[in-house]
Amino acid sequence: GFTFGSQSDIRDLAARNGWLTLYQEFNQQYQEVEGKQLNIQASLGLLKGLKIDISANRNSAETFTENYRVNTNSDGSIFDDDPYQSLTGNTFGNFTISTVMIRTAFKKSDEFSSEAFDKFRENRLIIARRLAIERGNNPNTDSDGDGFPDGYGRTNQAVLLPAFLAAYTGGSPEKVKKGAFRDIPLPNWDIKYTGLMNLKWFKKRFKRFSVAHGYRANYTINQFQTNLEFRGGSEFDEADNYRNPLLFSNVNLTEQFSPLVRLDMEMRNSIKILAEWKKDRALSLSFDNNLLTEIQGNEYIIGLGYRVKDITFATKIAGRKKVIKSDLNLRADLSLRQNETLIRYLDLENTQVTAGQDIYGIKFTTDYALSKNLTALLFYDHTFSKYSISTAFPQTTIRGGFTLRYNFGN
Repeated sequence: GFTFGSQSDIRDLAARNGWLTLYQEFNQQYQEVEGKQLNIQASLGLLKGLKIDISANRNSAETFTENYRVNTNSDGSIFDDDPYQSLTGNTFGNFTISTVMIRTAFKKSDEFSSEAFDKFRENRLIIARRLAIERGNNPNTDSDGDGFPDGYGRTNQAVLLPAFLAAYTGGSPEKVKKGAFRDIPLPNWDIKYTGLMNLKWFKKRFKRFSVAHGYRANYTINQFQTNLEFRGGSEFDEADNYRNPLLFSNVNLTEQFSPLVRLDMEMRNSIKILAEWKKDRALSLSFDNNLLTEIQGNEYIIGLGYRVKDITFATKIAGRKKVIKSDLNLRADLSLRQNETLIRYLDLENTQVTAGQDIYGIKFTTDYALSKNLTALLFYDHTFSKYSISTAFPQTTIRGGFTLRYNFGN
């Protein structure tokens, strides 16, 4: 059965068949490891020149460990009333699933205000009342003076997690799933459109012209584990919240527009133009101190290129005159990368910028084929960083040089 994927419990079978030692001091743990991985890929061609790649994924890993022993009488025989005993069972693992956060991607969020974070704060009371009603409690009981029902205060993990997901995915707190795990992965995508080249105006002026867009978002639980103090859920912890069966150290939401938009074109006169905007953010909610860490990034790139055809010059190598004729490729890239790290306190109006920088860059490269296998390259790379906090100093990095590259292939 195990060979064909059976997940049936074999502990009792092993004990009843005498496969387990009767030695009472034996302390090696019983362990089950289970992993599930779902990856979905699809390609759509709805229009000529339009290519859409869809992807979705769900991955989980779970390990269960416990001490499992056979109880015996004083004479060494197996105890009839309760022969098998499970001790200190513990489950731990991780989880990730693709999701969509695009509904809050462009909402205002800086050190002064954040629409999504304010919504997160408001969602907590709605979620707490839903949990109280589901439990059969009176949602109007006020345990902390702020309207939160008994057992589901503002710091309860069961309240914070769905409130966080609803706020940053743009969902409704009245309908969001209350559990931590999600069953159905949401699609991410890559889109590329080259159909403009079918138009006469573009065909006359460009060798190629494409528009691209990509989106990735994931919801991740880095680690979850059994709450060993959980005894059915009726007991309270030190903060007067109901204990939860699982504990989470933190949960994360990540989002990348890679790119948000990208224009790549080459004109008939050999001028190449690239314009690209990338956008990303990462959110990490810690349940240890109820802090939200938010990292935002934007990157802008403008690239220019030009090919000078048939540059010819003569050389003398080993006394022999040789004429070299090849194209000279010139490329320059201007870039700006902006990122900032914010710490947000749930119950304090005290958002702090803890890290961040603006990175300005200019890159220039040129290459020339000296032969079929030998290429000469000249490069220059200038980067300047300006930091968001006063304790970090600006940095400038300059690289430049000349490279000869030989290809041993055909």
